[in-house]
Amino acid sequence: MATVFPADQAIVLGGGLAGMSAANTVLENGGKVVLLDKSSFCGGNSTKATSGINGAATKTQKNKGVEDSVELFTSDTLKGGAKRPEVVKVLCGNSGEDVDWLVEKFDLDLSLLARLGGHSAPRTHRGKERFPGMTITYALIQMLEKVAEKTDRARIVTKARAHKLLMNGKACVGLVYEKGGKDEKAFGPVILASGGFGADFTEDSLLSKHRPDLS
Repeated sequence: MATVFPADQAIVLGGGLAGMSAANTVLENGGKVVLLDKSSFCGGNSTKATSGINGAATKTQKNKGVEDSVELFTSDTLKGGAKRPEVVKVLCGNSGEDVDWLVEKFDLDLSLLARLGGHSAPRTHRGKERFPGMTITYALIQMLEKVAEKTDRARIVTKARAHKLLMNGKACVGLVYEKGGKDEKAFGPVILASGGFGADFTEDSLLSKHRPDLS
């Protein structure tokens, strides 16, 4: 996140699970949020996830008598080939609280556990639905939409292509996005949750260059 203070509004770029989690967290902490997505609807690749969401030392695991820990999850992730230990530490360290947050804040059923490849314990959480990624992401979308409909604390802008960060020295103070052929500005700290190169569908993207069959 690039920050500028004081600010009571954050700009979230990307409407997948990461972006929706960020936007709802901003609201939880009393801020306002503008969420932008270049697609005509939110959800992103997160809605296509079919296995579930991983978390260590969750309340669901404890209720089922499953022994797991952040340290074990971290070790499994590093053994799996992760190259940035500092990122792994955040991913695994926050995973349990993140899963509990989804269950408690959004009334999600993540009561089923599975042990998938590379894991030393059953820590992949899902409910009875066929597509847990879709179920989880849409719950967060609906929460944000509800706030946007009833208050001025949230705004969702789709078909909005962000193309420039606004800087004040070394501080990011907002961004410029194109919608309907016109440039608009949004001001506040910027949270980038727009995915990686897999979300770039331009003609000169890495995806087009190396895997044109997927672009």
